[in-house]
Amino acid sequence: MEKIGMQLPDHFIIGAASSAWQTEGWSSKKDFQDSYLDLWYKNHREVWHNGYGPTIATDFYNRYKEDIQFMKEIGLTHYRTSINWSRFLIDYEHAVVDEEYANYIENVIDELLKNGIEPMICLEHYEIPGVLFEKYGGWGSKHVVDLFVKYAEKVFERYAHKVKWWFTFNEPIVIQTRVYLDAVRWPYEQNTKKWMQWNFNKTLANAKVVQLFHQSYASQHKESKIGVILNPEVVYPRSSAPHDIEAAKMYDLFFNRMFLDPMIKGEYPNELFDLMQKHDCSFEYNDEELQIIKENKVDFVGINLYMPKRVKARTTAWNPNTPFHPEFYYEHFELPGRKMNPYRGWEIYPKIMYDFAIRIKEEYGNIEWIVTENGMGVENEHRFKDKNGVIQDDYRIEFISEHLKWLLRGIEEGSNCKGYMLWAFTDNVSPMNAFKNRYGLVEIDLDDDRNRRMKKSAYWYKNLIQTRQFEANNDHFYK
Repeated sequence: MEKIGMQLPDHFIIGAASSAWQTEGWSSKKDFQDSYLDLWYKNHREVWHNGYGPTIATDFYNRYKEDIQFMKEIGLTHYRTSINWSRFLIDYEHAVVDEEYANYIENVIDELLKNGIEPMICLEHYEIPGVLFEKYGGWGSKHVVDLFVKYAEKVFERYAHKVKWWFTFNEPIVIQTRVYLDAVRWPYEQNTKKWMQWNFNKTLANAKVVQLFHQSYASQHKESKIGVILNPEVVYPRSSAPHDIEAAKMYDLFFNRMFLDPMIKGEYPNELFDLMQKHDCSFEYNDEELQIIKENKVDFVGINLYMPKRVKARTTAWNPNTPFHPEFYYEHFELPGRKMNPYRGWEIYPKIMYDFAIRIKEEYGNIEWIVTENGMGVENEHRFKDKNGVIQDDYRIEFISEHLKWLLRGIEEGSNCKGYMLWAFTDNVSPMNAFKNRYGLVEIDLDDDRNRRMKKSAYWYKNLIQTRQFEANNDHFYK
């Protein structure tokens, strides 16, 4: 296929991402500092691929200087990760800091800055302390919301003068959707009302932390800002028929607008309240909490985009004996002939970048945003090693190129996107899949003491950052 040359905009960020729990390992972690993910792994290890989990992960805790040198070699200007709430404190009720872990975080931040890399820090990437999950029901508790604000205050006190980019949550909808809506993760409880309460309480916690940051810490650096990382799926109806369009609208309401609207616009969609009441799954709230959400919107938003979501109107009756699920209004639809990543089971449709870029421009005030995750996970990548041991991941280069191409088209049409962060910097542990599907620019060799090797995509990414140019397919979609 003919190639076309693409040019990155001036000051457009090209970086990479990961999280604390997926990289650090358990070195120096106290026995009582389990996160929710740690508890899940301890209670149901057999569902994690080949038994790998967060115990060692990529051993970033001990090897961060080595990894940051790889970042420097590639030329990353920004690196997104998280602080592990469960490890940052030794007393969650009174927000007493674990000085050993806090010093480690400061060392990581300093090492990044010393090497010309801007840290982008998230306060919670599924790392809610396990004791708060077991004692209070996790994010189902308003008390946990207040404890999160106390934790955030301690983090800001330490690092607000060094870090410009802050996020409250990564993908705040995910844990409760897997646990309480679909019941596919430990502790496996299908309970839609709990799902709704977690959704609301995280939105409230986001607003309270945004309020704290703006009132007390934003002035420490004129360029500092705070946002949230969401994972809306660009949803497409099966057809242009009204029933399919309505199905897509309902999916969008429950899974996308649930967080996009209150966090960016400051208000929930009215139809959501009507549907919660209709299906007896309303979250508990009061007018004061809604006002806090209204007055404390994010400065910018990170968006994780991987695949499209396709739905159709229901063709089968819903079982009235089961708790309400948004699938009451839709069914999943598989587009014939779609391009797939067979290892992850996800459709590859790069135009999601453009479609979301235009949506955020037209429906959300053209708020500043960045792509905080996009990437391709592939199983058994060692098959693609050349004679020098370098993984020839041309499929990843093509994936990035095609998604960047469509993102740039959205920027050309006025969408206020400031950057692209690849998931992930290195291969790392994922929930259940562990190291099964590899996403990294840098290989983690589990058979060789977790040693690191740059893949072909890392050298391509380095050239992208240096030249600000790349080539992409000149297909008929891009006009």
